[in-house]
Amino acid sequence: MNVLKDKVVLITGGTGSFGRRFAETALRQYQAKKVIIFSRDEWKQSEMARHFSDPKLRFFIGDVRDKDRLQRAFDGVQVVIHAAALKQIPTAEYNPLEVIKTNILGAANVIDAAIDRGVEKVVALSTDKAANPINLYGATKLCSDKLFIAANVYSGAHQTRFSVVRYGNVVGSRGSVIPLFLKMRDGGRLPITDRRMTRFWITLEQAVGLVIHSLEKMHGGEIFVPKVPSMNIMDLARAIGPDCRYDEVGIRPGEKLHEVMVAADDSRRTVELSEFYVIQPDFPKFSEEAVNWKEAKSVPDGFVYASDSNTQWLTHEQLRQLLGQMNGEIQGDKSW
Repeated sequence: MNVLKDKVVLITGGTGSFGRRFAETALRQYQAKKVIIFSRDEWKQSEMARHFSDPKLRFFIGDVRDKDRLQRAFDGVQVVIHAAALKQIPTAEYNPLEVIKTNILGAANVIDAAIDRGVEKVVALSTDKAANPINLYGATKLCSDKLFIAANVYSGAHQTRFSVVRYGNVVGSRGSVIPLFLKMRDGGRLPITDRRMTRFWITLEQAVGLVIHSLEKMHGGEIFVPKVPSMNIMDLARAIGPDCRYDEVGIRPGEKLHEVMVAADDSRRTVELSEFYVIQPDFPKFSEEAVNWKEAKSVPDGFVYASDSNTQWLTHEQLRQLLGQMNGEIQGDKSW
């Protein structure tokens, strides 16, 4: 099934790393009719337009905080990928109201506009920091997740369906530590927050593939969690700068030592498939109607999917391959 073929797709926050890769994939591999980039930054949009030069790629200046602008942008749109967010943890800690306006109230605006304009499917991007959150960013994304899940009931007789995709750090995103380490290694020193720190890692290709697969399989209300490898921060630092000095600078405000994508309290509603987990909603009759998960296996009660207890870890060879790919993307992309 090609869920994007001949569809009009809109990506909020579409000039980011994920949005750029998703737009390219949707147009070139999945024959989308049109892809609309909805974002605030005119310069990033102009750079993206020059890079792609595809007549089926359109641009719409706007902010998810502005419901009227979303109503206009969603006219005629069939699929929405909600990637817009304020994501920097320290920024969120010191500017909480601004992050709430974008990540929570913006999510509510996206939901209302999607329902009012008759959008067929909406997938919202989440983060591992939304599971058992300890920082404001994670807390706002948890609220956002719950808004999108509840929207399936809130939409009433409307046919719009909403689901969430939750994943960890993206190899190849501008928020990743990898570009920072690659730029700093020539100086002979790399900053390490904590030598014990672990994180989930997913490539941009995997993230895009998961979102497309979720669009194909979703009934509405699911949180999709991919099975991806973990990595220790010291393994990454040694792979990038084996001869560098490692300066331990301490964990930043609101940062976790390890991340969780499926919390113990979610285990009773979580099923496992070969490549991902699905956290199912508590909707009445959902289990009867969700035929795509009939053959899935329930996880044990109290199951936790955490970066430090993960059964998959990146090997040194895999790290080298990822770093080679990442370094080439940075050098080839002038917007880094």
